[in-house]
Amino acid sequence: MAATVLFVGGHFLLSSASLRKPLIQRLGGSGFLGLYTLSILTAFLWMLFSYHQAPALNVWLPAPILRWAPQLLMPIAFFGIVSSLTTPNPTAVGGQKYLLNSPQTATRGIFTITRHPFLWGTSLWAFSHLLTSGDAAAVVLMTGIAVLSLGGMHHIDLRREAELGAAWGPYALTTSLIPFAAIATGRTAIDWRGIAWWRPALALTVHLVAMALHPFIIGVSPFPG
Repeated sequence: MAATVLFVGGHFLLSSASLRKPLIQRLGGSGFLGLYTLSILTAFLWMLFSYHQAPALNVWLPAPILRWAPQLLMPIAFFGIVSSLTTPNPTAVGGQKYLLNSPQTATRGIFTITRHPFLWGTSLWAFSHLLTSGDAAAVVLMTGIAVLSLGGMHHIDLRREAELGAAWGPYALTTSLIPFAAIATGRTAIDWRGIAWWRPALALTVHLVAMALHPFIIGVSPFPG
C-alpha cells in the first residue's frame, strides 16, 4: 500500500505546478526530468517488489466468467499503448513540441479516437485484472494503476492548457478524453491511414507474447482454469 501510494502520489505531486515550476527553476528542465524519472522508477520498482513479496490474501472470489476479461480487454489495451508509443504524442512527456511545431498535424492516428490512448490502455489493464483477481495485493496494485491512469488524463489536460494556452485549444477541440467522443460529435474523423494495419497487428503480437510469458513472470496462467 505504501509503495503504491508513493508511486501514484509521486506522479501527481512532482507534476503539480506548485512543485514542478520551482524544481525546474532550480534544477533546469533536464535536471527535473532526471529527478522525476529516478523518483518514479524507484517507487515503481519498490511497488513491484512489494507486490511479489506480499502474502496471498483473497478478499473476494471472482466469478469464473470474469477470468476471461483480460483475454478480451488486453488486446485493446495493448493497441492503445502500442499506438501511443509509435505515434507523435502531444500528451506525453516533452510532447508539447508537436503542438508548437506542427499543430495542424497533431491530431492523427490513434489520437483521433482519444488523446490519451496510453492511459486508457493502462486503465483497461488495471480493470481487467481487478475483475479476475481477488488477491489483496493485486487489488491494491491495480487500483493504484487505475487511479493514476484515469486521474492522469484530466491532470495532463489541465497542465497542457496552462502551459500552452491558445496552442492547446485546437488540439483539445479536435480530440477527446473519452474514446470516440470527438468522432461522435463531428469534431474529427477517424484517421485509419494514421493508425495503419501494423499497429493492431503489433498489439496482438505483444498480447500473445505477454500471455506466453505470464506464467514465468507473474507465476500464474493467464487462462481460466
